[in-house]
Order: sequence, then structure tokens, then C-alpha cells
Amino acid sequence: MRRGNKRAGQGGGAAVGADRRGNAGSAATAVMLAAVLAALVGAAVYFFVFGNWNPPPAITPIGRDVDAQYRLTLIVTGVAFILAQLGLAFAILRYRDRGTRARYSHGNGKLELIWTFAAAVIFLGLGFVGYRAWSAVRLVPPLPGAIRIEVVTSQFVYNFRYPGPDGKFGRTDPKRISPSTGNPLGIDPNDPAGRDDIVVPTLTVPVNHQIDLLIHSQDVIHSFFVRELRLQQDAVPGLSVPLHFTPEKIGRYDIICTQLCGLGHYRMHSYLDVVSESDYENFIRQQEQFSQQAGGQ
Repeated sequence: MRRGNKRAGQGGGAAVGADRRGNAGSAATAVMLAAVLAALVGAAVYFFVFGNWNPPPAITPIGRDVDAQYRLTLIVTGVAFILAQLGLAFAILRYRDRGTRARYSHGNGKLELIWTFAAAVIFLGLGFVGYRAWSAVRLVPPLPGAIRIEVVTSQFVYNFRYPGPDGKFGRTDPKRISPSTGNPLGIDPNDPAGRDDIVVPTLTVPVNHQIDLLIHSQDVIHSFFVRELRLQQDAVPGLSVPLHFTPEKIGRYDIICTQLCGLGHYRMHSYLDVVSESDYENFIRQQEQFSQQAGGQ
């Protein structure tokens, strides 16, 4: 009985050994997966290089700096993406099933430290290079002759206030806000500085002149975004956020809100009109006359 069991055990072990020797692994699956990864990488590179993904041209010097920073970031991250995916394809082929016992690897601590450090240096370097374009419109003070305009957001409209001939904004009172009576900002009629303020639903500015915006919100978080300016700034209740730019091309450009500010978010929209110096002076003159007529009535 014991001999039979021993022989049976020996025969079973020999059969298992034969199965292991006969199973040389499957290279087809690994080759196919590696080929798919390589094809996806090639397609991604092709569409990014030859595809028409470019936004409309920037109309400010800072906008062109933002575009240059975007291209640099895309190149760096694109190279990292290609190397990572091709490295994965190589690992699939190199360590495919060969019909042998799998071996565990603890990895290489030095290599992990090197690529972690390299990634951190690249990430911080990109941030440092792009800091100038970001800070130039937010942290650097505007020029003394910049045109100051208030951007006031509310559900679901934009209002733009110009200071009028006196160059001063009038006092506002939230209790006086009444869009139906023509006072959407709540300007205090008892304040002489506010009697000549101009409030319009469209932002009109002269070309080649620095514009200094003060961005406010009356209710929830909105945003001011113009893709040709390459600027996007949130409007936060209780804050007055400065932002300045110098447009260099005449035209009409969309202003949209990129925050989910409520059910009517989809229709929160206005325009930035960049006009000539003479057209801007005519615009201000017409608005002043309209304000005087409205005040007289």
C-alpha cells in the first residue's frame, strides 16, 4: 500500500514537472498589450503635434507669456508621458510570463529617490518659470495712468462701473441695490462722487491702454474669464480683487463665468469690446450724456 502511494506520488510529481517544463509562457498577450500602448502613445503625440488645438491668439503681452508657459509645460509633461508609457510597454515585454516561478523584487531605492527628486525639481521649476506671468497681472501694481473699472457680478449678470469725469467711484449700499429701478450696484444717490458714475452691462476699453479691474461679487462666487486675455479670476463676495491688462488688438471678445454659480450659470455672459482711443472717448461721452438725462428725469 505504501509502495503504491509512493509510486503514485512520484508519478504525480513527475507529471507536474512535465507540465511546468512544457509551459513556456505566452508572449502573444504581452506583445499585443505592448503594441497597443505604443500605438496609443503614437496617436496621442500625433494629435497633439498635428491637431488643431490652438486657442485664438492672445491679445496681451502677458497672454503670450502664458501661451509660452503652456507650451513648455506641455512639452515637459509630454516627454514624461512618452517615457512612462514606453517604459511600461518594455516592462510588459521584459517581465512577461515565461513559464517559470515568479520572483519578488523589492525595487531599487536609489532609482526611486532619483526620479522622485527629478520630478519635484521639474515641477517646482515650471512653477518658478510661470510665476512671472501670473504675478505680473495680480501682484505688480498697475501704471499710474491705468483706467480703473469695477467688475460687479451677481446671479446671473455682469455690470461694469466707470468712475465718470471726477475719477472717483461713489459709495454703494447693499440696501439700495435695485436692478429694476436702474441701480443694480446700489450706488448711494446722496454721495456726490457717485452721481456721475457710469454703469453698463458691457466692458468697453481702449486699445493699447492699461486697464485696472476691481472684481467684486454681490452674492456667490463667480468669475471673470476672457480666453483672448488668458485671464481668469474668481469674484468672491466680500473681496475686491485687482487685475490689470493691456489689450493690443481691437475686437469683441466673450466674457464668461467659469464657476457653477447657480441654475442660470449657463446664461451668465457679456462682452469685452476693445476699441480705438477716439471710439472709447465717444463711448464715455455718450454714457455721460445718458446718465445726465436719466438723472434729470
